[in-house]
Amino acid sequence: MRDALMAALSTVNDPELHRDLVSLGMIEHASVDAGVAHVKVNLTTPACPLKGQIEHDVRAAALTVPGVQGAVITFGAMVRAAAQPALPGVKHVLLVGSGKGGVGKSSVAVNLAASLALDGARVGLLDADVYGPSVAHMLGQSGAKVTANEERKMRPLDAHGVRFISMANLSPAGQALVWRGPMLHSAIQQFLKDAAWGELDYLIVDLPPGTGDVQLSLTQTVQVTGAVIVTTPQDVALIDATRAVDMFRKASVPVLGVIENMSYFVAPDTGVTYDLFGRGGSRKLGDHTPLGEIPLEVSVRQDADAGTPAVIAHPDSPAALALRQAARALAGQVSVRTLAHLPDQLTVV
Repeated sequence: MRDALMAALSTVNDPELHRDLVSLGMIEHASVDAGVAHVKVNLTTPACPLKGQIEHDVRAAALTVPGVQGAVITFGAMVRAAAQPALPGVKHVLLVGSGKGGVGKSSVAVNLAASLALDGARVGLLDADVYGPSVAHMLGQSGAKVTANEERKMRPLDAHGVRFISMANLSPAGQALVWRGPMLHSAIQQFLKDAAWGELDYLIVDLPPGTGDVQLSLTQTVQVTGAVIVTTPQDVALIDATRAVDMFRKASVPVLGVIENMSYFVAPDTGVTYDLFGRGGSRKLGDHTPLGEIPLEVSVRQDADAGTPAVIAHPDSPAALALRQAARALAGQVSVRTLAHLPDQLTVV
């Protein structure tokens, strides 16, 4: 009967990878006991955006096996590392860029990191905006200082389940950094290679505006899984977002998707929706996966100022829900890229 169950499960495809769960090695356990099928599915990410559909399809397949009257479906998760891992212990480095300032890129990066951590992933966040670091404030840790461990490596700070490093925690508050390119390159090298990040599924890097030294240093220092473009809908923002896309293309960094921030505004007193910046403009960026449209909400700004990501402070707000969905869509794109050329795996107990 177990063989029949495995045969049935081999007809179930992962909705994003378009391959069956058995050949992908996602069936960790399958057995039948007293007419009940017990199946454990090992998802490719804790933030799997289509977990519900997978559960439905696995249950339906199990119930087609003769003699099976019920099914118990459980889940685990294991983020598969890239073919060439970025850093020791770090499976994926994901860049969040915009090409310009003022589009809420750092706020989106913080909430993406917090969202993935809420779903159970091990997440790090590097604030690479050396001249204008804001991540520490958004995580409520602007007064904390980075220390060194026994091996004299920087020990990342921890907030809301996210390990992070920001220049704001390494220099006096309010002090301007007047650095040239070589100093920026050295700082990025230290943030990446002289920090005790530990075991991470995702290291999200909040890039500075533009297409300059920091971006070049990052792509030359580590193997990057992909990048996310954050933009607002209006053409003025899209002009610079297009430059960011071109920069990643020239650096051979895949663009995993686009997030349209401040996409629309719903008046809290009337419920009327206003497209303040022209909703849907991010679709003009070409054939890039839309990861989400995030509404403009006062609470997102208030939460950032208060030091708690919106996905934690106001988890049921439309903006928080959209950010959670965007994070899961991003995790899905990482899985697709990682497992696209995975050979068949048949290890099941």
